[in-house]
Amino acid sequence: MNDSSAATGRLSSAALELPWAGAQIAVVIPCYRSGERVLDLIGRIGCEVGWIIVVDDACPLGTGDLVERKISDPRVQVLRHTDNQGVGGAVVTGYKAALHTHAEVVIKLDGDGQMEPALIPQLARSVLAREADYCKGNRFFQVADVRNMPIPRLLGNAVLSFMSKLSTGYWQLFDPTNGFTAIHRHTLAALPLDHLAPRYFFESDLLFRLSQLRAVVLEMPMRSVYADEPSSLSPLQQIRPFLRGHGMNFAKRLIYNYLLRGFSVASVQLILGLLLLVSGTAFGIFEWVVHVREDITASAGTVMLAALPVLVGIQCLLAWLAHDMASDPTTPFCASAPEPGASQRSAR
Repeated sequence: MNDSSAATGRLSSAALELPWAGAQIAVVIPCYRSGERVLDLIGRIGCEVGWIIVVDDACPLGTGDLVERKISDPRVQVLRHTDNQGVGGAVVTGYKAALHTHAEVVIKLDGDGQMEPALIPQLARSVLAREADYCKGNRFFQVADVRNMPIPRLLGNAVLSFMSKLSTGYWQLFDPTNGFTAIHRHTLAALPLDHLAPRYFFESDLLFRLSQLRAVVLEMPMRSVYADEPSSLSPLQQIRPFLRGHGMNFAKRLIYNYLLRGFSVASVQLILGLLLLVSGTAFGIFEWVVHVREDITASAGTVMLAALPVLVGIQCLLAWLAHDMASDPTTPFCASAPEPGASQRSAR
């Protein structure tokens, strides 16, 4: 992150130490143009949450000042950015602050009111149980809920979801831009937070980083409310920058997983498939141009020399794809973390 845009404000020692009835959950709320909506949101966060970290991302509405002026909940701490860093930059600031608390799970909750705080225990349950490293909401699980979703958002998310599957390898996931997430502190501490995408590509980039840790990611069905709140993300408008980001992450994933970290039959299938597909296509186009210019009919042998590499290449790539889709991680990264309080018990 840019040092000139560093967050101001500090978590007090009370926020770090207060034992909120054994609470193990911290909530991070990035705020930009949230205004009064965040006040109602904070008021609906239950006692299972021990720390509420509000990050004012240079909000023109002064959301941070509004929270400090009207919220007396001692769990709430406000951090501020002097310059706008985008939702990803604000969440990273909140994540770093949450790592200084005793929270086992960190929830990310948007300040626009589209997410229901009552679902926090359900979202955090699998992460607290160390059955998953990361759990995220899925607004597409129930058909009835999808009917209420704006069509542009629905189509945009479908395209973005497919690109996310390619770039992350989490083929079972949908709704990659959903910002209602829970992550285990051990997994969070292992992520390169300063290298995450700072703006709307943040959630998708985070999934890519989690895939490199072989983290287990689950989804929780949820509803989103689309009322009069403004949405800063237009999926159809973001497809081009998202396509660039997903393309880069896809290339990195192939290199990391199938060349640098391990070389298997799937690696051979991928390389051979790409070579045969590209060479067969190039030869076919070249021969087609030559035969059109000379106005002659291609022989059966020439057609087969072009078609056979393409067909075999596609078969190799399909075999690689089947392997890739079946290789979801099964052991949570956080499973190796010590149990809360283990260090104190061993010291005694």
